[in-house]
Amino acid sequence: MAKSTPVKKAWRSLTWLLVIIVGMVALNGAGVVWASSSWAPKLALDLEGGTQIVLAPKLADGETVTGEQLDQAVSIIRQRIDASGVSEAEITTQGSGSGQNVVVSIPGVPDQETLNRIEASAKLEFRPVLVTEVAATAAVGDDATATPTPTPTPSASLNSVPTAKPTDASDLSYVTEALAAEYTAFTCADADAVSASDAPANEPLVTCDNLGQYKYILGPVEVAGETISDATNSLVANSQGVSTGQWGVNIVFNSKGSDEFAAVTTRLYGLTGAQNQFAIVLDGQVISAPTTNAIITDGKPQITGSFTQETSKVLADQLKFGALPISFTTQSTEVISSTLGQTQLQSGIIAGLIGLALVVIYSLFQYRLLGLVTVASLVVAGVLTYLAIAILSWREGYRLSLAGVAGLIVAIGFTADSFIVYFERIRDELRDGRGLVSAVEAGWKRALRTIYAAKAVNLLSAVVLFILALGNVRGFALTLGLTTVIDVLVVVLFTHPMLQLMAKTRYFASGHKLSGLDPNALGAVYRGRAQFRTPVTSTAKSGASREAARRQTIAERKAAELTAGSNDKNANGKDS
Repeated sequence: MAKSTPVKKAWRSLTWLLVIIVGMVALNGAGVVWASSSWAPKLALDLEGGTQIVLAPKLADGETVTGEQLDQAVSIIRQRIDASGVSEAEITTQGSGSGQNVVVSIPGVPDQETLNRIEASAKLEFRPVLVTEVAATAAVGDDATATPTPTPTPSASLNSVPTAKPTDASDLSYVTEALAAEYTAFTCADADAVSASDAPANEPLVTCDNLGQYKYILGPVEVAGETISDATNSLVANSQGVSTGQWGVNIVFNSKGSDEFAAVTTRLYGLTGAQNQFAIVLDGQVISAPTTNAIITDGKPQITGSFTQETSKVLADQLKFGALPISFTTQSTEVISSTLGQTQLQSGIIAGLIGLALVVIYSLFQYRLLGLVTVASLVVAGVLTYLAIAILSWREGYRLSLAGVAGLIVAIGFTADSFIVYFERIRDELRDGRGLVSAVEAGWKRALRTIYAAKAVNLLSAVVLFILALGNVRGFALTLGLTTVIDVLVVVLFTHPMLQLMAKTRYFASGHKLSGLDPNALGAVYRGRAQFRTPVTSTAKSGASREAARRQTIAERKAAELTAGSNDKNANGKDS
């Protein structure tokens, strides 16, 4: 005999759930074998400890730093760390007045790329290239630079030093005899390369690239880094829109930056050699010096070259988050212990287990064996949540903090709410006189609307909290939002299908007293449309009647009173 449609749908849903779980296990397993993943989620700073980096402002004599500048620096450094995939980091200020430092605390041991993002935290500038050559100490190979950099012989520019006043930032008149001598003697190992970020914006700069392979004479700053509104990395497409397989960096300037960049590219496009290049300078060092291949008037240039996906993303993040109001130097780097540690983690886990136990006890007491579905659903939700957090730890750098653990504990109650809503809808349908199979389907339609509405509110709250909050509170919001989505997934793909299958069993369909679906225990009085059965007055049924009366809504009670009043009037009329 063919299976009924509800049973087929139930098995289909359970199959999809199994596929999702197996897929998540396989994905994380692949990460464990071939990448840096782990079966255990990574822990945050408050539970594991990490690395603390103290950044001190680089100030000239008599210069001071304002609180507004420090706040802006903290915000940008936080964005740069978040962009590297590190979560649950803490960025604060330390000290007072002009002696304030920025303290960056990162969970675990950060990789060199993350440290570079933090330590390379100075101002971003765009300067035209006047002269460039291969540094004398550089060992240039096939992958010498991130972008192709022409290396013309600078002798022609340096041998005939002009004395006229410069007319624009690309004018070689900036190369005075003193500057030419400085450039000739300059090496990329020179200590001046470290303090190059202190150079005035309206004067030329002698510096090197960040790899120490090329040295430059750069003109004055023409476009400031703060005019960049966005920067992303992507695969480069040709004029037909077909991907070339190479990675590039896409820059978007604001209106001011667009006008300035258009004026610069208009001038550089007509120049040749090194003067055709426009250097991107971070911390006083050139991180890229692409050639100008077109006049760009829309404020959306693209940098191409020998990029990989990783190097293009690093450059994009530097461009997007690199415009700090002040320069910093790394004062100290040290390992710090966890602020809360394993004891607090164990306490959080114990609290979660206690909450779970209370939910299980309540479910079994209130719903008898039907409560086992709640227990099983919570187990499935726990498995999905654990796998999701482990994958997020691997792929997105998420770390579980004590606030995140609190979000998981709170989610136990929110998840149980969905099952309770569904079970009560089924019981309402049984009181209406429906059979169990029909009650399961009708109750599901009524419960699903309520569940979706409640979970939408929870998810919206989590999203708003995640966007507006900082630090550990975002960890709480993330786990709350994640468990909300998983809750809906479990109710749809596990809880409802399980009840569809159980409704077909003799034990539950017969309404056994321990099933939690006994019509007599539920007091199946209400028939729908304000129609009621005659109340049962026998001693055996008095408990069920009281249960039915207790569970009636206000509307049902009013309807019952109206019906009873009408019956009394009819009876009085007949008696008279």
